[in-house]
Amino acid sequence: MNQYLIVGIVFIVVIALLATNKKLVETLKNIYKIEELRKRVLYTIGLLLVYRLGSFVVIPGINPNALGEGSAYASQLEGNGLLGLLNVFSGGAFGNAAIFALGVMPYITASIIIQLMGMMVPYFQKMQKEGESGRRKMNQWTRFLTIGVLILQGPAYIANLYHQVPTAFVYGNTFGFVAYATTILIAGTMFIMWLGEKITDKGIGNGISLIIMIGIVARLPHALLAEVNARFQTASGSAIMLILELVLLFLVFMATIALVQAVRKVPVQYAKRIVGNKQYGGVRQYIPLKMNAANVMPIIFAQALMFIPALFTNAAPGFAAAFTSMTGFWYNFTLAVLVIAFTYFYTAIIINPQMMADDMKRNGGFIPGVKPGKQTVNYIDTIMTRITLPGSFFLAIVAILPALAMKFLGIQQAFAYFYGGTSLLIMVGVVLDTLKQIESYLLMRHYDGLMKTGRIQGRH
Repeated sequence: MNQYLIVGIVFIVVIALLATNKKLVETLKNIYKIEELRKRVLYTIGLLLVYRLGSFVVIPGINPNALGEGSAYASQLEGNGLLGLLNVFSGGAFGNAAIFALGVMPYITASIIIQLMGMMVPYFQKMQKEGESGRRKMNQWTRFLTIGVLILQGPAYIANLYHQVPTAFVYGNTFGFVAYATTILIAGTMFIMWLGEKITDKGIGNGISLIIMIGIVARLPHALLAEVNARFQTASGSAIMLILELVLLFLVFMATIALVQAVRKVPVQYAKRIVGNKQYGGVRQYIPLKMNAANVMPIIFAQALMFIPALFTNAAPGFAAAFTSMTGFWYNFTLAVLVIAFTYFYTAIIINPQMMADDMKRNGGFIPGVKPGKQTVNYIDTIMTRITLPGSFFLAIVAILPALAMKFLGIQQAFAYFYGGTSLLIMVGVVLDTLKQIESYLLMRHYDGLMKTGRIQGRH
């Protein structure tokens, strides 16, 4: 029981520190005073609770007792990086065979495909330039494509589940069962998307991102407790190593926050225009170019490609083993190289210097010391190339940090996911965006911001 006592003491100390923080208490009071903000916060919490409850509602016809610890399915989730990652993103619903098992990942997949088509297909390029109406059309296409992805992933999920634990299927793996189970999985994902849209409209922040983050954070207590149990099974040094792990996790979070918020400000001067009795322009503004403009997408792309060698397990077992071990050298080296390459690729897709230069020229803006037109395009492109280099290397380090934590510190795989990769970047990014939303309401009502300085650093 020592490990449970230590976890309880840690939580009590954290709660006590938060309770004695006068600035935090005052901020919570201000949030409660603003009726609109209070309603949005409670509405968001309510919908997130609905999502978490759905993660434990098992698909009818599946015996949940057969999926517990010790089963072949549970072992597969622990040993397979891709399925384990999907289980983390779904908050455990994937492993529970719940109605929300596929989560929002099919929607994310469809969004990526539509975004790439917007760069290559003229029809989607035209929709991107149509403003709000074009955005609605793109969202509609994304929903349709999500259903198509679910039609493929649903039967595949059921087939894998039956292959691992056939005894969990109460009525057998018939065509009728697969059809209605796939329908339930499709309905579950579409309902999650609806929850995300409602959180975006009537709650706080990006609803889909919040749902992904809640699914990741929901696994943290279980992963931490498993790590504590593993540490206290060793002969000595358990408490010291556990404290060292938590300190390193804190430092990783701080470094990731710096990566997410790092920007290069490019000054832009706008010419003066006098319309009637009013003067427009004549002021200097800045274009914030993010060091990590690609965000988490390079890691997602790279991890998707890293599971290709597993297809050659029978043909070339040695090659497959070298590139499928999450703690192996060649796996992590290749993953880091792919992350760096995809960072440049995805940054080139979402950052268009030509479009930025055209917009500045159209609005009478220019970069001081740089001629409008081609020189401005080259200037912005050079800056993006330079700041993307350190950003891509940092992102590669974040991608392989879980493997380093498992290899050199002996951290359990479930807890190591929080040391880097997509889980860490999503948590940090969503938390910062949510805090920014809350802070905007506080500042709009003439209250202090969330921090002692009045505003979140780097997000003015």
